[in-house]
Amino acid sequence: MGRVHTHRHGQSHSTRPIAQKVPSWVSSPKEIEELVVKYGKDGIPMSQIGIRLRDQHAVPLVRPIVRKSVKKILEENGIRQEIPEDLNNIVKKALNLQRHLKTHNSDKRNVRSLELVEAKVHRIFTYYKNIGVLPQNWKYKSVVAQLE
Repeated sequence: MGRVHTHRHGQSHSTRPIAQKVPSWVSSPKEIEELVVKYGKDGIPMSQIGIRLRDQHAVPLVRPIVRKSVKKILEENGIRQEIPEDLNNIVKKALNLQRHLKTHNSDKRNVRSLELVEAKVHRIFTYYKNIGVLPQNWKYKSVVAQLE
């Protein structure tokens, strides 16, 4: 997601491989698919699966090799997260800020930061409701999120 609440535009990220062809050193697509399923069953998030494949198995990108995305591979094998990874990460960030503010209640900068993060949570879960990823009755409440 883009940086909505800052003056710094652009995103920091690694450079993707230019060539979309399958490198010669990569093992078969079937083995890569099995690795993705194994990591998914271990509870590793999709973004971390891609990083592990890149760092430990020298797989630059999954999609050009297997002809499917990591998400599609996991869905075909019945591995699905309850809420999307990006929404989950932002909810965790909000929880950490709430915990911090319980002990440091005069930290005004983090009060503002919590407001911005919760606004982002509301924008994202509204989007996921509209496209049908989350059920229509799903709601983010900061008190409920702390109990999870």
